[in-house]
Amino acid sequence: MHCPFCRHADSRVIDSRTAEDGSSIRRRRECPECGSRFSTTETASISVLKRGGSTEPFSREKIVNGVRKACQGRPVTDGDLAVLAQSVEETIRATGAAQVEAQEVGLAILEPLRKLDEVAFMRFASVYQGWDTLEDFEAAIAVLKVERENQASQTA
Repeated sequence: MHCPFCRHADSRVIDSRTAEDGSSIRRRRECPECGSRFSTTETASISVLKRGGSTEPFSREKIVNGVRKACQGRPVTDGDLAVLAQSVEETIRATGAAQVEAQEVGLAILEPLRKLDEVAFMRFASVYQGWDTLEDFEAAIAVLKVERENQASQTA
């Protein structure tokens, strides 16, 4: 790690602590050349393998933007979308993989979106899963109805 003050090519770790959410590590460092101290934050990066073969860093913002289109006109707040994106990232990180396919990210979005707003879920799933016919929509609606009935009978 380069010193941000004198640009010396090395530094010594003095202290390491896990961040509150457990997803990153805060390190306190000291430069052996100038003696200055500074902090760094380290997180494990996740790459997303796109269908075309290219890779890009995982981005909560891309999730929010993609889901926001499905939520247009629905009672979903930006805060709700941020929580959904965080949930998706936690699901992806829980796999332990450094690289995931875009398909896995899309699948990780479906369940939290269904819980957030069923109409937005239908919009997103119809595009994401490539529904072509009314029968595709009817089958998905039937599954949602069964799940809703099961939840109602469990809480009663």
